[in-house]
Amino acid sequence: MAKERNQIGSSWENLTFPDGYPEQYVDGGKAEINKVTGENVQAGAEEGPKEKPVKWSPKLLQMLKAAETRWTPQDQDRDKAEASETETREAITEALKTNMQIQLNDEKQEFNKRPTKAGPRSLSHSISQSSTESFTSVGSESSEDDLSPQDKLQSTSKGLSDFCVKNIKQAAFGRKEIEIAQQEMPALMILRKRAGGEKPLAGAKVVGCTHITAQTAVLIETLAALGAQCRWAACNIFSTQNAVAAALAEAEISVFAWKGESEEDFWWCIDRCIDPDNWQPDLILDDGGDLTHLMCKKYPHLFKNIRGIVEESVTGIYRLYQLSKTGKLCVPAMNVNDSVTKQKFDNLYCCKESILDGLKRTTDVMFGGKQVVVCGYGEVGKGCCTALKGLGAVVYITEVDPICALQACMDGLRVTTLSKVVRQVDIIISCTGNKNVITREHFNRMKNGCIVCNMGHSNTEIDLSSLRTAELKWQRVRPHVDHVIWPEGKRVVLLAEGRLLNLCCSTVPSVVLSVSATTQALALIELYNAPQGRYQKDIYLLPKKMDEYVASLHLPMFEAHLTELTDDQASYLGISKHGPFKPNYYRY
Repeated sequence: MAKERNQIGSSWENLTFPDGYPEQYVDGGKAEINKVTGENVQAGAEEGPKEKPVKWSPKLLQMLKAAETRWTPQDQDRDKAEASETETREAITEALKTNMQIQLNDEKQEFNKRPTKAGPRSLSHSISQSSTESFTSVGSESSEDDLSPQDKLQSTSKGLSDFCVKNIKQAAFGRKEIEIAQQEMPALMILRKRAGGEKPLAGAKVVGCTHITAQTAVLIETLAALGAQCRWAACNIFSTQNAVAAALAEAEISVFAWKGESEEDFWWCIDRCIDPDNWQPDLILDDGGDLTHLMCKKYPHLFKNIRGIVEESVTGIYRLYQLSKTGKLCVPAMNVNDSVTKQKFDNLYCCKESILDGLKRTTDVMFGGKQVVVCGYGEVGKGCCTALKGLGAVVYITEVDPICALQACMDGLRVTTLSKVVRQVDIIISCTGNKNVITREHFNRMKNGCIVCNMGHSNTEIDLSSLRTAELKWQRVRPHVDHVIWPEGKRVVLLAEGRLLNLCCSTVPSVVLSVSATTQALALIELYNAPQGRYQKDIYLLPKKMDEYVASLHLPMFEAHLTELTDDQASYLGISKHGPFKPNYYRY
């Protein structure tokens, strides 16, 4: 592991911003308005004194002249065009009445129509669903994309074929996405420079199962730069960025993931990622515990050479503790989820910004005055509530922990149960890490148009199986937006099929993911280089010094400067002047 340094070095370089900005308007005069008629009074009219002419910029005059040329035809041509347009409208109206027999008043029948991927659209369809199609046209897929990646024969420019992504031809675009993310992930880039020469992961074989986004791609390529050989799969069927997965494959990383996997595809990808016949992993980086679960169930013999597991989600940590209680945890595990840098930055600040983005992109909802229930007031719940309150929403909290419930009360929130307010709320957000938090009974009592989503890791928080019944109809209205329709016509809006909203339906800030990604990288380095016997078959938290080191790597980005303790001050507090500054039991 690279030796820790107290001085970080030079400040992070400022990004270059474009120097061209829109011109400001120049007030050259003021036109009078007739208070009776509302019409402009011409300059120079006899009724009043002359006004100074308005001074228009040459650029604006050119724009007005161009607009006049485009949109002002000769009088004769305009009359002909208007007459022709009138005849066309009359003909269409007559055809609609006699031949098509469209029931314009039947809004329910019209709303239930779904667009087809091929073939011409009827006129009625274009009238009733033009706004919806204009939104979904961006995400439309070609016939080539409909083909399963498992059925495609793909290879990189260097001939590598040990991968499975949507389309390897998107690698160039994915590379640009990764380069953009690197600008906001300084700690990983510093780690590459400082430890790249030492190669602390030289010879390591890391198998990972996380979200595959531009930010995690920076982490994966950092591990490769530090000497590790990596194979990767996705922990979520909707969060994979296809272009980024293609870019990783082009960079000779064996990736098995694409956006929109089925459940069978999901487990197939993890199985191919493990590749027990041709590969023996040393380390596991997991997000949710699915990779660890599959290896325990299907390939338990592989754990004899595993040096440790790094887990970053609350769901995965629960699974590890269950294995530990039953004596089935056969390797050391690092609990990154409960580290300070993960809880306070990834969970709190990331969710505070991304919850609004995900809801806006999918529903265009306005938050002011809306009644929202947030199930769970942990770090994720706190972040969501802060953002929603800031936009004027009325926020309720459900909690099982009295300490978290008291915190919510002190923050001015109403703590209640979901059953008491489910009839009146507009949005329900789950972020507990538990199962069946929102049940069919709750769905039956929700009002029409209620939005339901999940900010926890797994879709088990919402009882989806109870919604897949014969009497309920599912209607896809946008990407990752489903209407679940009851027999009486009530609709509940379900986002991302109950999976993680921000990573499925929007993006997350790169800088906060840089904090948690750097923590994961250091945890892998620690497990790989630890002497035999340091870690037993148990679950460990990261040392406080490592948390502080991760935080210090990000301070230059904000031009922040730490105050240094004097020897006398350090002696008074009984700590080292270089840290750690807080005991392990301290709660930030």
